[in-house]
Amino acid sequence: MTTTLITGANQGLGFETARRLVAEGHTVYLGSRDAERGRRAADQLGGGARTVQLDVTDDASVAAAAKVIGDEGGLDVLVNNAGIAAEWGDDNQVIGAADVTADLMRRTFETNVFGLVRVTHAFLPLLRRSAAPVIVNVSSGLASLSRIATNPYPGVAYPASKAAVNMITVQYAKALPEIRINAVEPGFTATYLNRGKGRQTVEQGAEVIVRMATVTPDGPTGGYVDVDGPLTW
Repeated sequence: MTTTLITGANQGLGFETARRLVAEGHTVYLGSRDAERGRRAADQLGGGARTVQLDVTDDASVAAAAKVIGDEGGLDVLVNNAGIAAEWGDDNQVIGAADVTADLMRRTFETNVFGLVRVTHAFLPLLRRSAAPVIVNVSSGLASLSRIATNPYPGVAYPASKAAVNMITVQYAKALPEIRINAVEPGFTATYLNRGKGRQTVEQGAEVIVRMATVTPDGPTGGYVDVDGPLTW
């Protein structure tokens, strides 16, 4: 039985990924900042779905979640899905380079980068005990330096945070060759994160996350991929 933790899993891509993995036979922990929302989401998925309170920006919360999952049997797959896009306004306007502040960058990195590292560090001891450990880091097409150079997207904080996720993925993969570690680009998916403005469904967006969460020990590692294959950095 494969045990999986997905951060930010009570809605959107995290929830859909959980649904798919439960259907494939995984025991899935839905990590959620709000414990009640997490319980409701797990109840919707039924057998195989569990919930754990997990705020990726809080050391104590992450440590407590690691203890719960460790005490209940361990972990095989970690999906670092939780993320924010603080530069995206309700009015469909994006805070661009001329107006970005250090506070905006800090808030974005606290969840998207430091949160990912915090969770990964806390759960590495459990993953190392697995026979087939996997980490999936949810990145973005906006993280690609080669693509963003000609992309009209004006924001700084979100692409920079996801570019950092890509770098972290590569370095972890080098340091931990026994773990399959990849960054994925789910595509511009309609979720709460972008106020439902995405062009594809969560079912479409979750496809690459599920694919990389179920790679075998001889599968790829250190990659940056979307549903069609490798992306340029």
